Amino acid sequence: MGGVSPGWDAAWLRLSPLHCVLPGMFGFAIPVLPVSFSGSRGARRHRGRVLWVLPCVWLLLGREMPLEDGDAARQRGQRVNGKVSGTPWLGEGEDPLLQGMTAPDGSRTGPALDDKDVTLKGPLQQAGQSEEALMAELSGLVQKVVKSSSWWERHGVDISILGCSFLLLPAGFLCLRSAQAIPFLAGVLTLGVVHHTLTVKGSHLASHNALTESKSWGKVWAIFFIELCSAFTVEQATYNHVKIHHGYTNIIGLGDSSTWKLPFLNRYIYMFIAPLAVPILTPLVALGLLRNVEWKAALRTLCCMFLGLYCHYWLLLHVSGFQSPWSALLCMLLTRSLLAHPYIHVNIFQHIGLPMFAADRKPKRIHLMSLGVLNLPRNALLDWSFGHSLISCHVEHHLFPRLSDNMCLKIKPIVSQYLKQKKLPYNEDTYASRLRLFLQRYEELMVHAPPLTELVGIQ
Repeated sequence: MGGVSPGWDAAWLRLSPLHCVLPGMFGFAIPVLPVSFSGSRGARRHRGRVLWVLPCVWLLLGREMPLEDGDAARQRGQRVNGKVSGTPWLGEGEDPLLQGMTAPDGSRTGPALDDKDVTLKGPLQQAGQSEEALMAELSGLVQKVVKSSSWWERHGVDISILGCSFLLLPAGFLCLRSAQAIPFLAGVLTLGVVHHTLTVKGSHLASHNALTESKSWGKVWAIFFIELCSAFTVEQATYNHVKIHHGYTNIIGLGDSSTWKLPFLNRYIYMFIAPLAVPILTPLVALGLLRNVEWKAALRTLCCMFLGLYCHYWLLLHVSGFQSPWSALLCMLLTRSLLAHPYIHVNIFQHIGLPMFAADRKPKRIHLMSLGVLNLPRNALLDWSFGHSLISCHVEHHLFPRLSDNMCLKIKPIVSQYLKQKKLPYNEDTYASRLRLFLQRYEELMVHAPPLTELVGIQ
C-alpha cells in the first residue's frame, strides 16, 4: 500500500497495543480489522491494526436520558381553518406538495388510501368521540403552540445545530494531521458526528421541508443535504419516505418498513456487521434508482453525488495530509459508518414489532400513529446527530411531520398527555430493551412477514 500521512501512521501505531477485541455497550464483541501501512518518503514500514472507534460511540449511546414528558408547553393563539399564516403546515397526512404527484417511476400517485370504518370498542366509543374529532382536537392544541412559537423555535434551533456542524468540519480535518492518538481520534469522532448530523438530521428535515417555510429554499436544502451530503437522490428519498412511509405507516406492503429487512442475514451479522456497509451501499442503491427519474434529475444527482464524495476525499488528501488514496478512502468509510449501527437500529426499532394493518383495514390516522410508532429515550449524541423527531419524538413527528425537531420536542408533553388522557397508546421503550427484543425475536420480526392486526383485538 502507498504511503500515508505521518499523523495517520503514528496515531494508529499508538493504538496497536489495543488490538484485542473490545466489548461493546451491550456485551457483543467488536472485531479489529488488521491493515498494514507503509511509511512515507522512504520511512521504514510499520504494521498496525485499525481499531474501530465504534466502541467509544456505544459508550456514549449508553447514556440514555430518562423517559419523561417535561413541562407542558404554552398554549395560546387561535386556529383558523386548521392553519395559521406564517407557521409550518402541521401535516395530518402526507406533504401537500406530494399529493397527486408523479412518482419517480412515472406513475401517478393520489392521496392516501381512504380510511375504512373499523369497529371500535372501549373508552373512545363510550365517550362518543369520533377519531376525526380526536385528531382535529389534538391538531388544534398543537397549532396553538406552533403559532405562539418564534422563528427561532420553529426553525432557528435546528438550523443552528446544522450550522455548528459545518463550523466543526475544519477542526475535524485538521485533527487528522496529528501524530498523537487522542487528537487523531478526536478528528475521526468529530467528522463522524458531523457527517451523520448533515446526512441524517439535515436530510430528514429537508425531505419534510421543515427547515424553512419557503418551497423554493426547501428544494435547495433538499438537494444539498440529500444529494450532495448523503449521496442519494432527492426524488426517490422524498417519495419513499414522505409519500410511502408517512402516508402508509405500518401498512403491509407499503409503509411497513420492510425495506430494512435482509432475511438472508443472520441476526448478529445484520445488527452488528452489516451497518458498516451503509456508506458503500447508499450511493450504489441511489445509482440503481436513477433509472426511475427524469434524465435531468438523474444528471443533477450524479453531479451532486460525485462532488460530495470527491470533496470529502480531496480534503483528506490536501488538508488532513493523507498521502495514500487507500488510507483516505478507509478514513472516509470509518467516519461515514461511525453511527451506522444506531442509524439502522433506530429505523427498525420504532416500527417493526408494532401492530401492522392491511390497506383496507387500517384505522384512522390518530390510532394508526399511536399504535404503530414508538419513541426512544432522549440521548445527547443521537438527539444532536439524528434529531428529536427520529429519537424521542417519533410519535409526534408522524402525527405532525412538517414540524422541525425542536418543535416536535416542544409539543411532546401535549401529545403524550392527550393520547394518555384519551386512553390511546403512547409507545415508549429504551434502546437496550429494543435491541434485546430484536436479538431474541429476530426470525419473527425481520425474516417472516409481520402478522396483520385487528384493531379490536389490540384494545
